[in-house]
Amino acid sequence: MTPEELADLAHLRRARDLMDREYARPLDVPELARRALMSPAHFARRFRAAYGETPYSYLMTRRIERAQQLLRQGDLSVTDVCLAVGATSLGSFSSRFTEVVGMTPTAFRALDHTGVENLPPQTVMVGMRPTRAGSEKRDGTARA
Repeated sequence: MTPEELADLAHLRRARDLMDREYARPLDVPELARRALMSPAHFARRFRAAYGETPYSYLMTRRIERAQQLLRQGDLSVTDVCLAVGATSLGSFSSRFTEVVGMTPTAFRALDHTGVENLPPQTVMVGMRPTRAGSEKRDGTARA
């Protein structure tokens, strides 16, 4: 790997870390590209090449992860969870949640989540990490 490629990865990581930390605030590709010291188009291409998904998809996955955590706790309504994770439209949030998790936020919230609260947070995060429904199994192998 060349020094330039290593520098690009460090800049991409800076933008990804911003999405991980501040997923609930409005973030757009131009702002993320500025953080990575790249043009928006170059940033989007390099991000997808490095992480296997677009910046928007990555951000939405972080939001869905956080939404799953909030829904497991059961304290908030689906609308409150939607707003808490930075989604601006309940319909879009529900559609994306269903696409990624394979069930609606309401159905997910209704599941029995006992036992999960006793697991270490990192274990829950990795074990429950959302993947696009129908694209991969939890073990990472492609579905037939």
